[in-house]
Amino acid sequence: MGRDYYATLEVNRSATDVDVKKSYRRLALKYHPHKNFSPDAYEKFNQLAEAYDVLSDPRKKATYDKFGEEGLKGGIPVELDNGAWTSGYVYHGNPEKIFKQFFGGDNPFSDFHSENGEDMNVEFGGLCGRGVKKQDPPIERDLHLALEDLFYGCTKKIKISRRVMNEDGHTSSIRDKILTITVKPGWSEGTRLMFPKEGDQGPNSIPADIVFIIREKSHPRFTRQNNNLIYTATISLEKALTGFSVEIETLDGRLLSIPVNDIVHPKYSKVVTGEGMPLASCPTSRGDLIIQFDTRFPQRLTAERKKLIRQALSA
Repeated sequence: MGRDYYATLEVNRSATDVDVKKSYRRLALKYHPHKNFSPDAYEKFNQLAEAYDVLSDPRKKATYDKFGEEGLKGGIPVELDNGAWTSGYVYHGNPEKIFKQFFGGDNPFSDFHSENGEDMNVEFGGLCGRGVKKQDPPIERDLHLALEDLFYGCTKKIKISRRVMNEDGHTSSIRDKILTITVKPGWSEGTRLMFPKEGDQGPNSIPADIVFIIREKSHPRFTRQNNNLIYTATISLEKALTGFSVEIETLDGRLLSIPVNDIVHPKYSKVVTGEGMPLASCPTSRGDLIIQFDTRFPQRLTAERKKLIRQALSA
């Protein structure tokens, strides 16, 4: 036969979700170990949690109503060619978890009083007092953007799915929402954008804030260093010693031709002022473009060429 979850919660099989919640609330408070010190109170409290865990979930409840506890926990067959079975339900065995999820941040014992008329000061979930709601921790998500997005600025629309409370105040449903993110020119890696209280709603908790964190995608030509852009040009030893021009396509599509007349030694770099990223605090101002050089040396030299190089460098 298996256990009767409806009998455990003292409701009939036609009970609504509201009926199940009301009954669990009444019985869980009655048998909670903080209030009931009888030897079998915890076992009853645990049974109530399991029954509520099943009957408050539409899928678990539908499976239990059709197949009973054996089908719920053993798994039910589905129409697949390979004869696979669905995975069975496993109760996690933590009645306090169910209890805290149900009551959220409220102190459910705030309405109880001691026999001498004084308020009972029972801590629960780290909170103490009447009607105190606790906000869920922030939900953080990375937002990956191209360097061009951070150069020009852009608008991104992100669709989220969250649980919202229905008008009856007891049930909830999953609904989609579009969040619009306006990225300003010059924003950098690690910039945080917060959407207050856009997380899942619950009857006894404050929805979490959703936080998007800017992450820069790698770029084929540039790396970013604060407001500066770093470009690495590969040159030959001949050019490093005799001078040359390097051509660079900027993020906004212009072609720069930068003359280099200095000797390019290993620590040398050339700075082009005002060709970097916009400053977030003042988008009309920009950082610098810093050109670094990767000098390629010849693999081998003939004796004649070595002689010529010695003559040229010793002059």
